[in-house]
Amino acid sequence: MLVLSRKKNESIVINNDITIVVVEIRGDKVRLGVEAPREVPVHRREVYEAIKRAQQSDETPNATAQD
Repeated sequence: MLVLSRKKNESIVINNDITIVVVEIRGDKVRLGVEAPREVPVHRREVYEAIKRAQQSDETPNATAQD
């Protein structure tokens, strides 16, 4: 894991087309802005994990199904 220190309005760039900007720092919370191409999905981790769980349950093979 790469660990970086950034101040308000500073940013990092990932793969030339994704930019993460520190929008605001308030107490122990940091607000981040993400600029990415539309085809790149961006989710909070808890949302991402819920999507993956839903996909896995949809992919569960039906034991009685036949080709």
